[in-house]
Amino acid sequence: MGWGDTAGGPEGDRPEGGRPGEMVQWFVDLNAAAALCAAQMPAIGLVWWISAELGDDYGGSPYTLALALVLAALLVVAPLVLPFVGLVQAAAHIVPGGWLARVVTRHVRGPVWAWHMVCSALLGVVWAGLAALVWDWRFTVVAPLFATLGVLPVLGLGYFRRRARGTGRRQGFWAVWLLSLFGSVTLFLLVFVGGVLGTLTGLIGYGPPELSTAQLTGVWRGADGAALRLDPEGKAELTRLATESESESEPESGSEPGSGSEPGSGSGSGDRATDAIDVCDGPGSWSVEERGGRDAVVVRLDGTCGRATWWTIGGTEREPELFARFGDPDAGEVWILVRG
Repeated sequence: MGWGDTAGGPEGDRPEGGRPGEMVQWFVDLNAAAALCAAQMPAIGLVWWISAELGDDYGGSPYTLALALVLAALLVVAPLVLPFVGLVQAAAHIVPGGWLARVVTRHVRGPVWAWHMVCSALLGVVWAGLAALVWDWRFTVVAPLFATLGVLPVLGLGYFRRRARGTGRRQGFWAVWLLSLFGSVTLFLLVFVGGVLGTLTGLIGYGPPELSTAQLTGVWRGADGAALRLDPEGKAELTRLATESESESEPESGSEPGSGSEPGSGSGSGDRATDAIDVCDGPGSWSVEERGGRDAVVVRLDGTCGRATWWTIGGTEREPELFARFGDPDAGEVWILVRG
């Protein structure tokens, strides 16, 4: 499981027959692998958070009180949770990868540490496939991530094993976790500083896709059967789609157009409507205009339901989206449409 050609520890630690020594070495490797896996989790979490915040914020502010409370709770809970998370990854990923590496090197030439890296990467891909099946995660995203999660623990195990052979003594239980703490803080700070510098220099950041008229035409679908059909001639067809409510400018809306409760009749739908939204069906027109420095599809209905609504272009070039925020600019309801 280390950098050498055998799995045994220092010579003085292996009784005759090797069995007790192998069990001790297995526990030592499991403990070290758990500590190494736990050390990288805060930095990985920060990378995930930065990537999420650098994505489309759908017109709202990413810095909210709820986010601050979540981060504060994570800081309190992390020291209690990380050792268990590291132990799970070590037991399911790193230690089995070392066992497979020793099996492989009995039949194939090469250093154990290199085969440990390969076997751990393959196990990561297997676990990624299982996660994709169970939780519907995107395999092309989680497979490289799970494979990469084994790099640091394997290299760290190799260092500990080589150091044990050189000094004749294994690393202590608590010494490993102390090194894990220092390494975790260092990795976290490196990612934090790198994220700040990358943001300030413009190396990392979000840019909405630029879509042509041909790319915008077609059907865009949302939740609960919402649909928006955009024709090349500038005509639009709405199905259970949110629009800016007419009631915002007409307080006495009980009997006014746009305040009805029957969907599909050219008026607002009661089940998804709020003070800022009318859910409408019917024909209309569309055009591309700029709003807040971003391109948006402006949809105007021919009937009396709702008002002109700006659907901002977001997402990515590969997976574009149209979104509109209704109500409070920071905490309002967001409707998202994707290509049907």
